[in-house]
Amino acid sequence: MNKVILMGRLTRDPEVRYSTGDNATAIARFSLAVDRRFRRGGDGAEADFFNCTAFGKQGEFVEKYLKKGTKILLSGRIQNDNYTNRDGQKVQAVQIIAEELEFAESKNASSGSARSEAPERTSAPVNDGFMNLPDNGDEELPFNF
Repeated sequence: MNKVILMGRLTRDPEVRYSTGDNATAIARFSLAVDRRFRRGGDGAEADFFNCTAFGKQGEFVEKYLKKGTKILLSGRIQNDNYTNRDGQKVQAVQIIAEELEFAESKNASSGSARSEAPERTSAPVNDGFMNLPDNGDEELPFNF
């Protein structure tokens, strides 16, 4: 089994090109910075950087919606890119082939528009993708804890 799941931010805007031929396919390349969960004493590295590639519809999604700093959740597979360069030296590289991509934060959070002070409460519903539940509505929920 070859499966990898990463959450991180794009380190630069993606590079997208299309294959030649009758059925042009999007090929998007980008780099993902993934924070390390644990740090070693004295080790200055706090993130790992992964080269990623997305093909087809995923590549088109990357081209249309992702940019430097966007936080995403990626699942895919690891692929070796071993080759011999023009000088006859063996080059070993690894890349992540993206199979599924999702946003890992809201658009407002990634654009840096969050304010430092607490927002005022209003009675208008917030359209953040979550349903507002009443404070005392435990009896109406279809499950109990």
